[in-house]
Amino acid sequence: MDKITIFFGIDISKNVFDVVDLNDQHFQFQNSYKGFMKFKKLLTDDSVCVMESTGYYHLKLAYFLLENNVKVSIVNPLSIKRFVQMKLSKIKTDKADAKMIRLYAQHNEIKLWKGNSENQIQALQIIRLLDNYSKQTTALKNKIHGENTIGNPAPIVLKSLKKTLNNINKEKKLLEEELIKLVKQQNAAMLTNLESIPGLGRKTAIMLIVITDGFSRFDSAAALCSYCGLTPVIRKSGSSVNARPRISKIGNQKIRNNLFLCSFSASKHNNACKNIFQRITNKGKSKKLALIAVSNKLLKQAFAIAKSGIPYDENFKSVLTVH
Repeated sequence: MDKITIFFGIDISKNVFDVVDLNDQHFQFQNSYKGFMKFKKLLTDDSVCVMESTGYYHLKLAYFLLENNVKVSIVNPLSIKRFVQMKLSKIKTDKADAKMIRLYAQHNEIKLWKGNSENQIQALQIIRLLDNYSKQTTALKNKIHGENTIGNPAPIVLKSLKKTLNNINKEKKLLEEELIKLVKQQNAAMLTNLESIPGLGRKTAIMLIVITDGFSRFDSAAALCSYCGLTPVIRKSGSSVNARPRISKIGNQKIRNNLFLCSFSASKHNNACKNIFQRITNKGKSKKLALIAVSNKLLKQAFAIAKSGIPYDENFKSVLTVH
């Protein structure tokens, strides 16, 4: 960032947002259009508003600022948390949080947020609702199983549970069809290419396209793997700490889980993944560790193919080994 950049650290909650400027002045505004307009009066062309990704609460302000040509950066809350720990700060208030966000921006390279297209916003909303419906169907199936296990279930109870389950499944099917339409409007060729990867299912391919905004939000496969929590964490220090490496599990859990499910098929039908799986298991390592490595490889293949625009070809190593 340019030295003349004026950073504003913003801590947002449901009803208000706290702001700390370069001079450590503290302001508080309502998390509403009226509050946004008041905050805007503090800003100049050199201002960059930095905030955490806090569920949904930050989005209205972020889009308001973008629409008014104000630079915005949305930072992973974990990065802020680690920064606060490094600073040994023990103060936990909205004002203190806003100050730490501002300090983080001053001491670290941050990326400007570009927002999402209307197409992607709709697709993300559908994915979140599908995830919610999937949890509901699991709960309903467990409930039906529980009632049958107890014995002599009331007919009206079973009928209601099955009817609800059937209705949710119908809604899921409609949403999945609409999601495919949205993805194909902008990334039809990319979806076809990703589906050519042995072991990578359509649902996972669609989710990757939507969440990465057509893979445009990542410059490298390593960055994408880190985002999904599929990078190894090495725990060695001196002679006393020598723990087994494990994945970070920090990142998008939904993508990570989907890739892990895909890894079972990929380890059998995707030659590159099959070789990794066999190499790791032949060393006496666990199958789970091997499947995690396969998940990582699948993600790298997806990144390479999405960026190259070329369908999967196991003999075209220059594409499949993009890092």
